[in-house]
Amino acid sequence: MSLPVVFQDDADIEVEEAALWYEEQRSGLGLEYVAAVSRVILDIGENPQRCPMWRLPWRRALLHRFPYVVFFDIEEDRVVVWAVAHTRRRPGYWVARRPPPRTP
Repeated sequence: MSLPVVFQDDADIEVEEAALWYEEQRSGLGLEYVAAVSRVILDIGENPQRCPMWRLPWRRALLHRFPYVVFFDIEEDRVVVWAVAHTRRRPGYWVARRPPPRTP
């Protein structure tokens, strides 16, 4: 089941800020970080069910080489990335970004 992947605005900003920080550390490292995020996003889009559950309704996918986790959930027709979070900083800070489910 291949689905389009969309980023919640704050998650998109997190990727940009981390890329800038890595680029300041070493030229080209920011691009390597963005490439690692892109690879994980492609994998998520191709088979989101393959990623383990974190807490309902969220799943997670680890980046290779960088200490970041992509947290997302699967909606009916797309995957929504809620955070690209550092593994050792402020766990769960992003959980409040997701609105509560609507009741019919």
